[in-house]
Order: sequence, then C-alpha cells, then structure tokens
Amino acid sequence: MTEPINLNKFRKARARADEKVQAAENRVRFGRTKAEKTTSKLEAERARRAHEEKKRDE
Repeated sequence: MTEPINLNKFRKARARADEKVQAAENRVRFGRTKAEKTTSKLEAERARRAHEEKKRDE
C-alpha cells in the first residue's frame, strides 16, 4: 500500500520552489551593487551637464 501524501506540504514545497525561481530572476533583473549604481548616477549627471553646456542660449 502506498503512503498517503500530505497535500499541504506538497503545496508549500512547490510555493517555495517558485519563490526561489522568482528571487533568482529578480537578482538578475534588479541586482546591482551600490558602486554600480553610484557609477551610473555619476555618468548620467556628467552626460546631463555636458548636454547643458552645449545648448545655445536663445
């Protein structure tokens, strides 16, 4: 005779596996270090200033 399956444990295990997959996707999509964020912010600011300098006054 087979062992009975606890459906709650099965459901929770499946939910945990789905959450791990979602977390991995989020790490790839949003995971940037503080140094990377700071560097990109500084580059954007530098580009904005360069663009402002090249504008002509009307």
